[in-house]
Amino acid sequence: MNLDELLTTPIWGDRSLGDLLTLDTMASLVGSVVTALLILFLGMLLAGWANRRITGLSRRYARLDDTLFNFLGSIARYAILAFAVIFILNTFGIRTTSLVAVIGAAGLAVGLALQGTLSNVAAGVMIILFRPIKNGDFVEVGGESGTVKDISLNFTELASLDNVQIIIPNSEVWGNTITNYSVYPTRRAQWTFGVGYGANLKQAEEIILETIKADPRSHSEPAPFIQVTNLGDSSVDFTVRFWCDASEYFGYRADMTRKVKEALDAGGIEIPFPTRTVHHVSDDPAPQG
Repeated sequence: MNLDELLTTPIWGDRSLGDLLTLDTMASLVGSVVTALLILFLGMLLAGWANRRITGLSRRYARLDDTLFNFLGSIARYAILAFAVIFILNTFGIRTTSLVAVIGAAGLAVGLALQGTLSNVAAGVMIILFRPIKNGDFVEVGGESGTVKDISLNFTELASLDNVQIIIPNSEVWGNTITNYSVYPTRRAQWTFGVGYGANLKQAEEIILETIKADPRSHSEPAPFIQVTNLGDSSVDFTVRFWCDASEYFGYRADMTRKVKEALDAGGIEIPFPTRTVHHVSDDPAPQG
């Protein structure tokens, strides 16, 4: 290639090297570079400001989750930077229509490849936004139960009663029934106590009621419930319901089961248990007298 061909061959859009070497073109190129640098500077400034404003909302209001707003702040930051790059390319006369189409097609392909991960992220955003569960709650979800230790954009971490880590994808958390035992401050404990048919039912009822009422964890409101609800094969069954603080539920329920049993024993009230009578029939003929 000779010098004339080199100077006339387009190397930047429809501009040749000869066009670029002219004074007007050089001035235009310098102006484009300055404009691009200014757009880049303003884009970075605006992206940083938007990120700080969005993430700052979670620190200003305690009810807003840090994880979600850090994620939204990052999305806003990169979106502004992407628009800034497109404006810079337009400044140099580069057609960005095809570039945007390529980026969109690539994004669609990546989205299809990562649809499972993206569904977890979308579910994580919904969980963090609507807060059906939060750290420290004792929940049951997807057949697993435990205390919520962490909620990220991809998964929820539980600690079981045995302190074993349980990782559940957020799509399974959001798509399943969630039983949250920690939302309300009080819970109702229920027992069934059986006494013998020969027992004094009024006396048994008073013993059960007074034993549970004497515990400081028992609430007087709502009013306790005790009634005979079943006549079993070998017992008359009382159903008893008392309210207590949710944080004390498990220990309270176990303690009252033992205390009522001991109180009934001390009061002479029989607590029946299943018995079986076995009749033995011999196949041998009776001995002759």
